[in-house]
Amino acid sequence: MKHKPGERVRHPGRPEWGIGEVTKVELITRDGKPDRRVWIRFPNEGTKTVLASVAGLETIEETMPTGDGGTLLDRQSRHETGWLGEIAKNRPEDAMTALPDRATDPFLPVTRRLQNIYDLYRFNRNGGSLLEWAIAQSGLDDPMSRFNRHELEQFFDRWSWERDRVLARTIDEGRKEGIPIDALLRDAPPSARRGLKKAAPAR
Repeated sequence: MKHKPGERVRHPGRPEWGIGEVTKVELITRDGKPDRRVWIRFPNEGTKTVLASVAGLETIEETMPTGDGGTLLDRQSRHETGWLGEIAKNRPEDAMTALPDRATDPFLPVTRRLQNIYDLYRFNRNGGSLLEWAIAQSGLDDPMSRFNRHELEQFFDRWSWERDRVLARTIDEGRKEGIPIDALLRDAPPSARRGLKKAAPAR
């Protein structure tokens, strides 16, 4: 499918990224066939580069209101697209418990992925940190308008379990690559070390 700069698209495999804007398109040849490398700026994840033939991007025809369009929740409620549109069709826990792509991308070096995973340990389920996590995870201006605190705590517990599991798996991958464990854990915050111990029995 052809894409062009300025076009608004959604990645069907990553609805939590929101609706992105195509910023650049490059024609390439892949396995002897023409393809397109597409750069997209997503509101909830930053700029991502995907292959058009693999991503299966969905073009969004509606136009967002310009100027003061209200909160993200208001804008997305008016359009059954983006994260809230997917919530209506799927289970909310699918979006609320998924880790960001930068923590799981197998094309990133292990050490880079670990830095991204360690960064996720700044969140906990106490006080304002839980709300900060919910805003980052959902992209909503006010997650409490969509979920109650008990639901957010349940989502966070599942998300943090997955975070610990991915950390343990990535550490194992680094060991197999011959990276010394001291180097792998050098920048790990105390909470990440505790998470690794909790995940160890599952490995």
